[in-house]
Amino acid sequence: MRKPMPEPTPVSAPFWEALAERRIRIQYSPSSDEYVFYPRTLAPRTLADDLEWREISGEGTLYTFAVARRPTAPFWADQVPQLLAVVQWDEGPRLTTELVNVDPDDIRIGMRVRPVFTPDPETGMTLLRYEPAR
Repeated sequence: MRKPMPEPTPVSAPFWEALAERRIRIQYSPSSDEYVFYPRTLAPRTLADDLEWREISGEGTLYTFAVARRPTAPFWADQVPQLLAVVQWDEGPRLTTELVNVDPDDIRIGMRVRPVFTPDPETGMTLLRYEPAR
């Protein structure tokens, strides 16, 4: 059984392509003057068809987290504890992700984090995880 992986769509492909290049690109809406994430076809506040892709640093703050000491699914039985997290990018939107390279006891809401690009050799996808900014 293979681990579930994201499946890029025509709308989300620019995000996944940028991750493969170790960059983070998300949408920006000039009509609402804000960054938007998850990828979509219309700006959420204005419903304008003005979304454009812009590169961001990916740096942010840990908004919330959970330490899963039991596997959340059989695919992750060998990867416990899982450090599930929501990161708020400096540009505004939030991303659900995993924390890496950190002891669970050292995790604090509000801590600064930076992106970790994690290629999956089986699928060729690059996943976006986070570690403490040092």
